[in-house]
Amino acid sequence: MIAPALRPFLATLLLALLSMLVIKTDAFAETSQTRATGFTLANGMQVVVIPDRRAPVVTHMVWYRVGAADEERGVSGIAHFLEHLMFKSTEKFPAAEFSKVVGRLGGQDNAFTGHDATSYFQRISKDRLKTMMEMEAERMVNLRLDEKEVLTERDVILEERRSRIENNPAALLDEQMNAALYLNHPYGVPVIGWYHEMAKLSPKNASDFYKHYYAPNNAILIVAGDVTADEVKKLAEETYGKLPANPAVSSQRVRPSEPPQIVARRLELKDPRAGNFSFHRYYLTPSYNTAEPGEAEALDILMKIVGDGATSRLYKKLVVENKVASSTSGDYSGHGLDSGQISIFAVAADGVPLPKIEAMADDVLADVAKTGVTPQELQRAKNAFIAEYVYQSDNQAILARAYGWALVVGRTIEDVESWPSRIAKVSADDVKKVAAKYLDIRQSVTGYMTPEKSEVAQSSGAAPAPANDMVR
Repeated sequence: MIAPALRPFLATLLLALLSMLVIKTDAFAETSQTRATGFTLANGMQVVVIPDRRAPVVTHMVWYRVGAADEERGVSGIAHFLEHLMFKSTEKFPAAEFSKVVGRLGGQDNAFTGHDATSYFQRISKDRLKTMMEMEAERMVNLRLDEKEVLTERDVILEERRSRIENNPAALLDEQMNAALYLNHPYGVPVIGWYHEMAKLSPKNASDFYKHYYAPNNAILIVAGDVTADEVKKLAEETYGKLPANPAVSSQRVRPSEPPQIVARRLELKDPRAGNFSFHRYYLTPSYNTAEPGEAEALDILMKIVGDGATSRLYKKLVVENKVASSTSGDYSGHGLDSGQISIFAVAADGVPLPKIEAMADDVLADVAKTGVTPQELQRAKNAFIAEYVYQSDNQAILARAYGWALVVGRTIEDVESWPSRIAKVSADDVKKVAAKYLDIRQSVTGYMTPEKSEVAQSSGAAPAPANDMVR
């Protein structure tokens, strides 16, 4: 086993070695091997098995095709709230007993909610897999929503919002920018919910949401680890296979669509807790699920070149060459059902005004849209992705999550496993085209974080910025 302290060094070393190689398309294709097996139970539950025989352990995940973007207006936060309540009582388990049982069996469990999915997972020894299936099947259909438990847990999620969002200027700015980026789509509503709506969530809200969306025909089972497809199929049929399907769950997830975005939006958050002046920009883009063929892959390559690490264009121009920023980053998030997002970020160096930071960042983006990227940058980005792919393929939990995210938004096993070969086919011209097409200021929100006094409530501490997924 590699010592944790050595992993960053070895990852850097691997990336450096790969960068000396010319990785051809067929080399990427070799990593695009068929690894997972999929099948569907009679009640409509989709199952994916990813064998990993190195140790007698498994990662067991149940994904529901429902998230915060599927909530009715006025009840924001109910998807995440129900995720919490799923750890309460069922017909067979007393309150809070579920996780205790997993722990006594030597495993770990948790859950998370995103805009497009809710997932529950355990990592445990292979011989306990059937027990995990029995337990998840139990709470899929037999959850008890005791009023006292519901109201107590509502206080918990309200406190979670206070600590993760209200006490965190970066999280507040992110929330406001997303609300401004999406004119009509529910991705503009935070996964955790708006506080004033969360405070009104009731046992009936939770019960209605649970009864409608939690059913085997709206779920995907992912098992990665020391198992075969035949073993998992037998166990799944004995547990999940006994549950009735819910015909009321639609196979289509219809949501409001975005109108054409014709005006750039800007906002500034002034907060004494911020600490540093920072520049933020979000662009609306397609996701892997909605992009034209090859576009999402090109967007991934684009943002690897523009924003990822010390070799990125943003870092070199703003931090190294002009010394106007202390740090920069950029990312393409493309796993959404309905759309994706590009984000860029820079922390200003002492005394540097944010408009100067923004102007230089815009110069970087304009240059890549006009002149494209170099062959060396393109190859380095591909090398970086294959290094990441190799490391991620070595972790069964990450693998299970990768397949789950793809399938829950309607993609396929083949989509996951052919990704390296599709990345290999991206050309410099492809990157230039998506840069010119999607780095459109009219489809963006720009945010300034200013550490000045405001009407925002003050707090002595600040929690880490929230991820896109709300983890229990």
